[in-house]
Amino acid sequence: MAKDPKKPIKIAFIGTGGISHAHATGFSKLGDQVQIVAGCDIKQEALDNFCNKWGKDIRQYKDWKVMLKQEKDLDAVSVCTPNGVHCAPTIDALKAGKHVIVEKPMAMNAKEAKAMYDTAKKAKKTLTIGFQWRFDHRTRMIRSLIEKGEFGKILYVRVQALRRRGIPNWGVFGQKKLQGGGPMIDIGVHCCEMAHYMMGSPKPVTASGNTWTYLGNKPMNAMCSWPNWDYKTYTVEDLAVGNVRFDNGAMMSIEASFCAHIEKDVWNVQIMGEKGGAVWDSATVFRDQDGYMWNMNSPVLGGGGGSNGLDWNDIFNTKMRNFIEVIRDGKQNIADGIHGVMVQQILDGIYASAEAGHEVKIK
Repeated sequence: MAKDPKKPIKIAFIGTGGISHAHATGFSKLGDQVQIVAGCDIKQEALDNFCNKWGKDIRQYKDWKVMLKQEKDLDAVSVCTPNGVHCAPTIDALKAGKHVIVEKPMAMNAKEAKAMYDTAKKAKKTLTIGFQWRFDHRTRMIRSLIEKGEFGKILYVRVQALRRRGIPNWGVFGQKKLQGGGPMIDIGVHCCEMAHYMMGSPKPVTASGNTWTYLGNKPMNAMCSWPNWDYKTYTVEDLAVGNVRFDNGAMMSIEASFCAHIEKDVWNVQIMGEKGGAVWDSATVFRDQDGYMWNMNSPVLGGGGGSNGLDWNDIFNTKMRNFIEVIRDGKQNIADGIHGVMVQQILDGIYASAEAGHEVKIK
């Protein structure tokens, strides 16, 4: 799998909208280790904007199949399309012998995700999912403590990705047929993936949940920072909650909202184990020691800001660097496709339970 470090990794983009620029920024931090050679998008304006920013020599395509056929020397592909167009280009790129990083969520459902993972295994190519929050130092610190047994058996994990009023007023985030869902699949996936990673990625077995839509499909009724979303095409949930049971006996609750009547936005994971626990946002660890209960903090982590100087851009760039290091150096894939499949199973289970009105088994 390792590639000659003297040669740049040649990369093409499928989808050149907003998130592609974050990918390209991460690659740009690696200097001449990476070369963006082609881009594909059905919107000419998006293609032109991408090429104007990242290289006038980038070759442009409207059809990814044509691009994959013509770009013989490609090493890898970044898939930065809407959720509904994650699966097909990823599978085509893998079959063409290219490594792939695909944005989160991995796919529209677990069936698609499994097909992508199986294709990567058969092609013997890297498939990385865009799960940047597992690269945050708080996430890695808590995972390390759990791996070392400092918390004992993990019992319960609470995941929260809550916005008081934050319906995206761009893109297709409000259209279920193109996104697969609303806040659960869009922002809940972030906190869910890092929580699942910290736990050690246990296998989900059952899920129960519910979803509600009560504001997004109506005109704006209160001032907010993201006004004037397209309520006429809004078909996703405003609020989703779920409970997931894992094969090791642990349970996870997930709360995700685009709009909810809460005091403030919340982005957090709380972990409770037999011997200890932690809160992600402040990087606080809870332990019993020497006859006392202790709250322990690192002086360089948490505090509501970045983690040891890492902000969103930093962890995103770290994600892109890991992808290149897997291809070039054969390093561990921190966000492997199998992790994406299990996270997708969690999301699918909550949505399926909400529709069925009862707990469901995760296949």
